[in-house]
Amino acid sequence: MQLSPTLAWLVDAASDAAGADRLLAELGAHLVADGVPLAAGALTLEVPHPLIAKRTWLWRAEGGQVIEALGFAPGGLAPDPPNDAGRRWLRGTARGEVHEDVVGRHDGPVLGWIGPRPFTPREIHQLRQAARFAATPLALLAARATLRATLDAYLGKRSAARVLAAPLRRDLGETIQAALLYADLRGFTTLSETNPPADVIAALDAWFDRIAGAVHAFGGEVLKFIGDGVLAIFPVVDAERRRACDSALRAAGAAKAGMAHLNEERRSQGLPPLAFGAALHLGEMLWGNIGAADRLDFTAIGPAVNLASRLEGLCKPLGQTVLVSGTLAAETDIPLVTLGMHSLRGIAAPCEVFALPES
Repeated sequence: MQLSPTLAWLVDAASDAAGADRLLAELGAHLVADGVPLAAGALTLEVPHPLIAKRTWLWRAEGGQVIEALGFAPGGLAPDPPNDAGRRWLRGTARGEVHEDVVGRHDGPVLGWIGPRPFTPREIHQLRQAARFAATPLALLAARATLRATLDAYLGKRSAARVLAAPLRRDLGETIQAALLYADLRGFTTLSETNPPADVIAALDAWFDRIAGAVHAFGGEVLKFIGDGVLAIFPVVDAERRRACDSALRAAGAAKAGMAHLNEERRSQGLPPLAFGAALHLGEMLWGNIGAADRLDFTAIGPAVNLASRLEGLCKPLGQTVLVSGTLAAETDIPLVTLGMHSLRGIAAPCEVFALPES
C-alpha cells in the first residue's frame, strides 16, 4: 500500500510528538506539502481536569504559529459545544467552509481545517484519510495528557513531573530546600459534629480554595491536604532563598485577605466565620516516595516539616493567624512582629518566632 508522506508520518512518527500543539502544526505542514490548501487548523481534546473541560489548539498555516484556547468545565454556566472555540476561530480566519472530523470514536478528538477557498472532494478525502490515520497517535497523546492532568490535579505540577520522570520505587527522593507553609482550619471538629456533611465539605472546599489559590498565585505548590490542613512548599531555585521566603509570606497574606472576604460572605448568610492558623519556615526536606512496597505516596518529610507543623500549633495560644520562624524571617525584608523565643513540642531547641502584622 502506497501511503502519502502525510499518512506515512502519521503511522511512523506522529506518536512521538511532544504535545498536541506540535502534532497539529506538523500535521498541517504535511498536508500542505501534500497539496491540500490550508489556511488554519484546530485540534480539540477533552481532558479530565477539575476546571478545564477541553483544550483547543489553533494553528495558522502562514508562519506555523500555534495558540491554545481553554474550555472551562461548567460551574453555573452551560459548557461550550464540542470544538466551539476552534470552529469560531477557523470561520474568522479564511474563506470556505470549516471541515471537521471526529477522530476515533464519536466523542473523540476533533480535527478542524479551513482553506483559502472551499475544499474540493479530493481534498476532503485527503483530510478524512488523515483523520483516520491520526486516531492512534491522538489516542496515545490523549492518554498521556490524561495521565499528566490527573497527576497534576492530585499531586501538583512539580511533584507530578517528578513522579513521571522517575521509576516507581520507594527508595527514590531528593533533598531540596524550600520555604514551607503549614496551615490548619481551627474548630474543624466542632464544625464537622454540628453541621451536615454537605455543609462541612462546602466549608472545606471554600477554605482550600483560598489557601491553595494563594499558594499557587505566588509560585508555590500544595503537597498535601491533610484533613483540614495544608502542607505547601515554595522551592528555593538557584539559591534564591529570599524569593522563596517572600513568596511564602505574600501567599500567607493573600490567604488572610481571602479568608476575610469569605467570612464576610458567610456572615451575610448567617454562617459562622472560619478561623485558621498558618506557620512558615525555611529548611531542607526529603522530597520523594515513601510508603509500602506496592503503595506509594509522594510527599516531603524531615525536621523542617515537623517544625512548621509544631509552630502552627502556637497560633492559637499566641493569638496569631500567621507565625514565622526566625530562620525564614532572617531571609526577608517584609515587616514582621517579633514574639520572642518559644519552645515547640517535640523540637529540642527553642524557636525564635515572628508574626505577620494582624492589621
